Amino acid sequence: MSTTSAPLPRFGDRRAMRIGLLGGSFNPAHGGHLHVARVALHRLGLDQVWLLVSPGNPLKPSAGMAPLAERLASARALADGRRILATAIERDLGTRYSVDTARALRRRFPRARFVWLLGADNLVQLPRWRSWTDFAATMPLAIVARPGSVRAALTGKAARRLHSARRPVHEARVLAGRAPPAWLFLPVRLHQGSATAIRAARGE
Repeated sequence: MSTTSAPLPRFGDRRAMRIGLLGGSFNPAHGGHLHVARVALHRLGLDQVWLLVSPGNPLKPSAGMAPLAERLASARALADGRRILATAIERDLGTRYSVDTARALRRRFPRARFVWLLGADNLVQLPRWRSWTDFAATMPLAIVARPGSVRAALTGKAARRLHSARRPVHEARVLAGRAPPAWLFLPVRLHQGSATAIRAARGE
């Protein structure tokens, strides 16, 4: 299995593409990831969603982490190669932290209008991320409901700190054009997909 990144689009058209970025370990990719990608495409009016398969999550132990090639392959199995793309571009950029990845992507694709997609569980953990307030000021964030995390996410440290930047849900389709910091919460049908549960079922 190759770890070569999926070809990413050229920005030769006149209209800037609206792109959602869904980062993660994808260990393995599962239906929950696909659910978030599809919801984001529809609710945020995006042209594409990129599944950013991380070479290594600094907040997760390396034990039990499948090789990048295997995780990228599982993400590609979900992607359609047209509107949902799987890529290991963080490896190519040489970035490890989301704040650095976000900045690098904005430099590399200056015409794109990016939105970073986060499950509600990751909004809870956001204050543990490196330079998390700088990250939130780099591009708009769309928070997608996840089982068991909604209340904690909306009352947690990150939500309180970024309260003034929260946008109403009816602005979802224009979020990609908002100057950061800007974020909103998407109340969607919950999906029970879990990489942890999949690995447990495999006996890993």
